[in-house]
Amino acid sequence: MPNPPTGFVPGINLASAQQIAEAALAKGRALNLAPLTVVVLDQAAQPKLVMREDGASLLRFDVAAGKAFGCLALGFGGREMARRAAKMPGFMNAFSDLCAGRAVPVPGGVLVRDASGNVLGAVGISGDASDQDEVCAVAGIEAAGMIPDTGDPE
Repeated sequence: MPNPPTGFVPGINLASAQQIAEAALAKGRALNLAPLTVVVLDQAAQPKLVMREDGASLLRFDVAAGKAFGCLALGFGGREMARRAAKMPGFMNAFSDLCAGRAVPVPGGVLVRDASGNVLGAVGISGDASDQDEVCAVAGIEAAGMIPDTGDPE
């Protein structure tokens, strides 16, 4: 067996995750938003990096992680999840049950893609209004030279 094991597609590396989170938080400060929590998940929905600003409220980590997890679980950004939640509540209820309530179907969850369209992971941000959280996630992903997928058609 090869060491290290082969066949695993690399996702977001730690340096890129840190760049995403720092740029996202900087955008939040520039916009004077409430304290944010940023969660970067790799392509296997495992936490790569978490940054929680001082003063962020109690459940912000869970909400941010849920935004990112939902994107990875369904394969599209938070805006599309929100649209589907509104149009297909039965499906979203079943989806919520299947993932033990871990998905949060609102803006602020953004898939991270490379130039070829491959999913490298997802970013979830919570702390302010969902639309503002998303603005920060997009800014962070773009600062790291990757492509944000919010779930809106281009």
